[in-house]
Amino acid sequence: MDVDKATDSAAPMPVQPAHGEGHPIGLYLKVWGLLFVLSTLSYLVDYFHVQGLLRWILIVVFMLLKAGLIVAVFMHMAWERLALVCAILLPPLALLVLVALMAIEAGHTEAVRQMFFR
Repeated sequence: MDVDKATDSAAPMPVQPAHGEGHPIGLYLKVWGLLFVLSTLSYLVDYFHVQGLLRWILIVVFMLLKAGLIVAVFMHMAWERLALVCAILLPPLALLVLVALMAIEAGHTEAVRQMFFR
């Protein structure tokens, strides 16, 4: 066996991206447009002086939609394996659940203190 042939075949070949591979610029422009619309709606909540619980619900919904779009498209999560997506998204979700449970427990503790320590 010729030594030159063995080394040539073992050398890594440069990877050429296939035609059509990658994300079209149109996708990014649509997402930017949607982010602009969601931001405008978020600002309109303040402009029209929406108050109370509805205001906070709308602001949080718009914020989560924008964050989801950014994570899915600009951080390429929409094209990742499910295991990687779960490994990245489940820990913060678990932390949010634990914070919500602590907030509920804090409300209960405050109510008990108010009842017994007047």
